[in-house]
Amino acid sequence: MVYNYIFTLILGWKVLFHPFYISLTDIRYNESSSTIEVAQKIFWDDLERGLGETFDTKIDFLNPKSPNKLKEMVEKYVIQHNEIIINEKKINLSFLGYEIEDEAVWIYLEGESSGIPKTVNIRNTILIDQFNDQQNIVNFYIGKKPKSMILYKDKTFGDLSF
Repeated sequence: MVYNYIFTLILGWKVLFHPFYISLTDIRYNESSSTIEVAQKIFWDDLERGLGETFDTKIDFLNPKSPNKLKEMVEKYVIQHNEIIINEKKINLSFLGYEIEDEAVWIYLEGESSGIPKTVNIRNTILIDQFNDQQNIVNFYIGKKPKSMILYKDKTFGDLSF
């Protein structure tokens, strides 16, 4: 919750004093369905650059030439740059979609968990290749209170214990 406030504050400053390179990832363990639900918030102009460099093409999030092609690129990119391992088992993430909200895009992923997380290993390399000072805030929720980490160029993996 605090990181959402920080992200919103930085979003306001980003418009005035760019560059701030930051993403927010909320990962929730859904006990009733034994799934992992991921919501990832990234500034869409930064993601345009990341996708453009990765797929060697010009990207326009607000007016894509081919919305289906953009969706495919977003899916490939986020699946490639996110990894979640729970209790020593890699979670196979599925892309659910994305939506644009103001200056950012929310991306949604989901995966099946093999049980209540005791150990969690997370890799997040979103935009690390594009921006040396990119920081990726990750919140992992079991219940209402998250455990959090910040991942960046020299630290793309993080571990949590519950």
